[in-house]
Amino acid sequence: MLPSASPRCNAPPQFPPTTSAANTAPGTNTPATRIGVGIDTARYGHYAAFLDEQLQTAAPDLEVPETAAGYERLRGRFADLAARHERVHFHIRLDMAGLYADNLVAFLQRFTCDNATVTLSCGDTQRNKNYRTAVFGRQKSDPIEARACARFALAERPAATPLPTPAHQRLRQVAGRLQALVRQRTRLVNQLHQLLARAFPELAMLVKDITVGWCLELLTRYPTAKLLATATTADLEAIAYLPHDRIPELLARAADSVASLDGPLAEDLVRDQVRQVRDVASRQKRLESWLVAAYRELPTPNHLDTIPGLGDVTAAVLTAFIFDIRRFDTPHQLVAYFGTLPIEASSGFERDGTPRGPKRYVMSKRGNDLVRRYLWMAALSASRHNPACCPLYARVRAKHPNQPSIAIGHVMRKLLHLAFAIWKSDKPFDPNHYPWQTPAHVKTSDKELTPKVSDSGLSQKKSQAAGLKSGAEPIPKEVTAACEPSLPETAPQGNTTTRIDFAHVKSQLPMARVLDHLGLTPRLKGNGPQHRCTCPIHRGDGRSRTLSVNLAESVYQCFDARCASKGDVIDLWAALHRRSLRDAAEDLVRLFDLEPYAGAERTEKRNG
Repeated sequence: MLPSASPRCNAPPQFPPTTSAANTAPGTNTPATRIGVGIDTARYGHYAAFLDEQLQTAAPDLEVPETAAGYERLRGRFADLAARHERVHFHIRLDMAGLYADNLVAFLQRFTCDNATVTLSCGDTQRNKNYRTAVFGRQKSDPIEARACARFALAERPAATPLPTPAHQRLRQVAGRLQALVRQRTRLVNQLHQLLARAFPELAMLVKDITVGWCLELLTRYPTAKLLATATTADLEAIAYLPHDRIPELLARAADSVASLDGPLAEDLVRDQVRQVRDVASRQKRLESWLVAAYRELPTPNHLDTIPGLGDVTAAVLTAFIFDIRRFDTPHQLVAYFGTLPIEASSGFERDGTPRGPKRYVMSKRGNDLVRRYLWMAALSASRHNPACCPLYARVRAKHPNQPSIAIGHVMRKLLHLAFAIWKSDKPFDPNHYPWQTPAHVKTSDKELTPKVSDSGLSQKKSQAAGLKSGAEPIPKEVTAACEPSLPETAPQGNTTTRIDFAHVKSQLPMARVLDHLGLTPRLKGNGPQHRCTCPIHRGDGRSRTLSVNLAESVYQCFDARCASKGDVIDLWAALHRRSLRDAAEDLVRLFDLEPYAGAERTEKRNG
């Protein structure tokens, strides 16, 4: 019998297990007969194929139109197959083409049969295409697609796919409409820019966002530069929220504008475009309110709206497209799913003709555009009000003072990590759960005060950008190096301030902390202590991963024959900056506030 959907939105439907014990009839040793059903979905109808355990045809193929009669034919086919056997287990595999299979999934969830159980799995189109190509070659037709799905269901026995509840389906429908509307608004705003490029090109240079209310009202009353030049200061002051200090410049630019488009037709075109932009903006607000209402109706809350900065709309958007947090084993998978991670852009040439270097990072374009849009706005708010994101934002801004977008990207990634933890733990956000202002590898005394962060997110002068408490001391870690240890150098007599104990320096500085300082942590690949990434010493082509790092032993080795560098954190720093071991050790002591030797007084704190 096909069970109904689970009442919890976060839990998959309780399909019967597909083990041999589950396929055995109660009180008998007769295993259930396995039948693979592959269904290729389309907009107005579907195509079903049926295979037995020997991958042979169990029943003729069936065309299922999107009508009550078509679904009744499919119900009859299932009943006929079940009647031939004492007990049967249907392995159903759907080729999900967009949202065309929603009605079919709902029908399968309502279907019942006394001696039948089912495992329903849904595969994306690309994965099913790859399997079909591997088995059937380049043949492509509805029967081949359906037969490939049935064969995959029998041979691979995929687990049952978690299916959305009706409440979550409503949330996804509203989110899909919102996504389409936001794309439409972007197109309309671009079209308005194109019109203004001929009717009043100077306006885009004076106003950062031409979709603000006062600017749209200005364009409604004075759609061209020639018409605006005839207005007076009193006329513009009557426009609500128009900054009065901009009125003289607006009138001056309109008077000497280089616009080439004017007249009644141009005025009508601009007004019509403004009317469309306003209409789509009001529709977007209405859809956002519906989205939040659908989010509130979910049977089990996921508490994402308790994270400072996310807000109700962003939490609803994330919930709609994540669907089930159990799809992701780690927060890194969630980050990669939405593309909020840097990628290296090393192809092409600069304007002077030189090849573009590999050390150039941009935000990945992977992921859902609606989620990225709302997550970006949430990051702007979280960088000022979220206690977990403020120190991160300040620290990254200190490293990249001229590129604030990099810090916003880091905050977006942090918000996804928080969403993963909140949803997994099923607990609201607790601002006091962790000492956010102090990283885990430092300890502080009760008398120390946390430096304040200014409105721009940066620490005040003489404060630490990372939001660390003054006088923080790193917790020493015992690290055993796998390579030959560097010997401590003896300081010249009479100059005890330059004494360096290499072993003591390395015991305080894990390799992971150095890699994080170099910005290599997001690019590490691998599980456990062993990871690989692009070598920062010789850089190479920016795409190879020749550097192997053992985080547990704090050692590294580059397997590129042109580099072949290896060693510990001091060797890495020396090779990276072309310095001697002693100079590299002194740099690390100053940069990470380490003790140069046991019992030594700490150096002045510096940010790493």
